[in-house]
Amino acid sequence: MFQQKYVEVLALFSHSCSALAVNRFHWDQGCVYCVQFSMEPCFTKPNFSQGAKLDAKADLSEAAKARGIDFFLVAFVDLRGVLRTKMVPASAIKQIQRDGAGFAPAATWLDFGPHAADLLVIPDASTLLQVPFSPELAIVMGDCFIEGKEVAQSPRAVLKAQVAEAKKRGYVFKSGVEAEFFLLSDKDAISDSRDTQSKPCYDAQSMMRRYALLADIVKTLNASGFGVYQTDHEDANGQFEINWHYQDCLTTADQHVFFKWAVKTLSERHGFRATFMPRPFSNLSGNGCHIHCSLWAGDKNVFEASDTISDLALQFLGGVLAKAPSYCAITNPTVNSFKRLNGAATASGYTWSPNRVSWSGNNRSHMVRVPDNDRFELRLADGAVNPYLLPAVMLACGFWGIDTKANPHKCLFPADVNMYEIPDGSPKLEGIASLPRNLLDATRALESDEHLTALLGADFLRAFVKLQKLEWTEFTAHLSNWEVSQLSVHRLQLLGRQRL
Repeated sequence: MFQQKYVEVLALFSHSCSALAVNRFHWDQGCVYCVQFSMEPCFTKPNFSQGAKLDAKADLSEAAKARGIDFFLVAFVDLRGVLRTKMVPASAIKQIQRDGAGFAPAATWLDFGPHAADLLVIPDASTLLQVPFSPELAIVMGDCFIEGKEVAQSPRAVLKAQVAEAKKRGYVFKSGVEAEFFLLSDKDAISDSRDTQSKPCYDAQSMMRRYALLADIVKTLNASGFGVYQTDHEDANGQFEINWHYQDCLTTADQHVFFKWAVKTLSERHGFRATFMPRPFSNLSGNGCHIHCSLWAGDKNVFEASDTISDLALQFLGGVLAKAPSYCAITNPTVNSFKRLNGAATASGYTWSPNRVSWSGNNRSHMVRVPDNDRFELRLADGAVNPYLLPAVMLACGFWGIDTKANPHKCLFPADVNMYEIPDGSPKLEGIASLPRNLLDATRALESDEHLTALLGADFLRAFVKLQKLEWTEFTAHLSNWEVSQLSVHRLQLLGRQRL
């Protein structure tokens, strides 16, 4: 009998120089078999413990000593949602906390010229998160000032103004987000070549092939106080979603920023790239960023009622529905966003994104879903949405709805109605608004809405609209492959006619 022999060798995975595998070569009766076992490392430190949440003005230099922090990333988010940071040694954080970290505002997506004075970012110590996979590093969000005046167009300032309005009314707005993302290879293809099902949502094997990375992300988030409760493979190949517990909207927005940064950073460490682009593949579902909304007075959720959401919640929802065509440029802020809203059918059969202003019960074919009697879910926003502007616009429109006693019922459909099956022009759509078809239409609707200008601030809206128009101008100046191919077809047609 031929004796079996085993040899184990360490080899690098093809996709990552950091991910190890064991190849077991099995000799059996003259045949050789090879099985590869993942040994991808977990970058999140197993014994890491996040310190207690600090007060906004707490001494960060003392926190650095107590927690072993060597460097701080002092951060803010600009109008296009780009995370901007400066790396500050712990030895200098006291000065930065007093004077601010300096940035040239014209070098970011804010509406300032090169002549503008320094933009100073003052750290908000209550946002401090020590990084679980690099505990010597911490990230802290900050507020933006120029010459002692808060920058009104800063997205975090826009949200804080809405939070202050809610507080004045006796409320706290709580939100939870569902931010979808794709995992790509270095060549911008889906990272998992075996993830090919037409309906891959919740697929266990596709999940397990990315288990090491997803587990690393979840451990990082939970070590940072997120309270992750589920992770799943989403509707598109290579697409995932991680859900964490809802919080007051400013905390959720700060967490949303950290989430995107952690997902991208850990993905790179595992040899992949993560993207939140609204629709990176024309044949697949896009990346949504659904937001669940509730309003609280103390310990009471004032949206909750016995059978469905309360009358106050319906008025709030009425404002969110009525203003949707106007704020679509904020929730869907890129040219690519409208490939998700108005794109072709996907390989799975559904885009899972709305294109009309409607709502229903526990029904995912509408812009707003009411899954229970205590909240509603807006399904409009996509992965490019600014984490601070999304809740800000919900609050602004919601309070406008309460103040005007907006009635949402004209947009209500029975829970068994599939909105995707109703064709344009159907009598069932009488009085139902459509969402903008492209970024230019959306931007014009936002610019012309006097209520949103007043509610969100004229300085912010002017700067935001200016950047949106700039993106549209850049898009129209770009010569696409589709245009070139159409021109080639046209020339061939002309040549054929000439030969005839």
